[in-house]
Amino acid sequence: MVGGGITGLAAALRLRDRLPAGTEITVYEQSGALGGKLRTGSLAGTTVEFGAEAFLTRDPAGGDSAAVALARRVGLADALVHPAIGRAALAIGGELRPMPPGTLVGVPGDLAAVAAVARPAAERDTDEGRPLVGPDEDPTVGELVRRRLGDEVLNRLVDPMLGGVYAGRADELSLTATMPGLARAARTEPTLTGAVRAALAAAPRPAGTPVFATVDGGVSRLVTAAAEAARAEIRLNAAVRELLPVPGGWRLVIGPTRDPELVEVDAVVLALPARPAARLLGGVDVAVGALVGRLDYASVALVSLALPGPPAGAAASDGGVLPASGGAAVLTVGGGVLPAVGGGVLPADLSGFLVPATEGTLVKAATFFTSKWAHLRRPDGTLMLRASVGRHGEEHLLQRADDELVSAVHRELSGLLGAELPEPVDSHLQRWGGALPQYAPGHLDRVAAARAALRTAHPTLVLAGAGYDGVGIPVCVRSGETAAEEIIKVLGVSRT
Repeated sequence: MVGGGITGLAAALRLRDRLPAGTEITVYEQSGALGGKLRTGSLAGTTVEFGAEAFLTRDPAGGDSAAVALARRVGLADALVHPAIGRAALAIGGELRPMPPGTLVGVPGDLAAVAAVARPAAERDTDEGRPLVGPDEDPTVGELVRRRLGDEVLNRLVDPMLGGVYAGRADELSLTATMPGLARAARTEPTLTGAVRAALAAAPRPAGTPVFATVDGGVSRLVTAAAEAARAEIRLNAAVRELLPVPGGWRLVIGPTRDPELVEVDAVVLALPARPAARLLGGVDVAVGALVGRLDYASVALVSLALPGPPAGAAASDGGVLPASGGAAVLTVGGGVLPAVGGGVLPADLSGFLVPATEGTLVKAATFFTSKWAHLRRPDGTLMLRASVGRHGEEHLLQRADDELVSAVHRELSGLLGAELPEPVDSHLQRWGGALPQYAPGHLDRVAAARAALRTAHPTLVLAGAGYDGVGIPVCVRSGETAAEEIIKVLGVSRT
């Protein structure tokens, strides 16, 4: 395994489960820690996530997601916890407006349900007697939504949702890669709202089933447990600099140029982001490396703040934070005025909010950890919140000193919430350079072509990870497990 993120670890575990006892499995990780974008840390003495926060509980077919299945496999089923609340908002024009229900990544199936947030161009979404998208078409999400429902739906609903997931813009992201369910429905349905309804019906969720889960104690527990269960040799600070085919397998060139280590192996799962993977593939197949290397990435930063709870004697409730002035703040939500919690600035029933790019803020999303997750709430009322900053093409906005970026986020959050937040008792800035893939139209075809070429010429070299199959912990786990199954099939050995 080249890459010690959750993809590589899931692949290693599947190989361990399926290959004969005694098989040597090695994970090479360039950095000093496993887990990739899964990183748990501490803020003011509370365990919080500095990377991926949670994962979907269901797969597209309606069963357990690959992440939930992995948690069960490694003994963490009892550690899975679900959000106490899941109500999110949109920050529009100085107000927090509730996220409309019944959308698919912001695309509405019922235009009346989104009227309080955006004015759909309903007259455009007419039945023209043919499917919205042809069998070989892969428009951008923005192209399709703008054409059928207009700018406001795209800018106020869809774009912020995609910005939260991918740090990308709807006008640049592939429909097929980012919204596969909608893409399938759009190839049979004549209207966009009809396609949304069909896609939602094709992936039903039983009533009462939670959408998301995380691990009590942090998602890094999933990383550690998977690594232990795989019983692989873990090589940290071990950069693989070259990958070369040799008779019967592969030669890895590891470590510094002056004193490299040469290792020969039977098969390789390349579980790296696209650009470093492309560099290694350059020594194997230049055309495949070029296909893989076309993928661009967005950089983001996550600013976590611990804000003091209300002073002794003040009314308080879960998630409440008093403004520095001690005055009673209110929030305008969906046209109605809500008293802030405990005289503070956060409504008790909100887990966070998204900010459309058209609002012109650095902050694109915020999560109220201690409101969203009951297991993180503290007796002293300290609020943990995290803001996400950075969109594709805006990397220059992140190029400022750490303290300046934290201060800017604190200042913007105060403005977005309509009241001055108190000074944090602790803060943390996590920068993720080149973190989120930007799937341009045709992405899945390029990945299929690259994999097909490798399968024909180099079947013991397999690609896996978010750079190919999608973002999110379940997708990465499934990608790693699928890559392992390919290796097992090619080697022709297994326990069964």
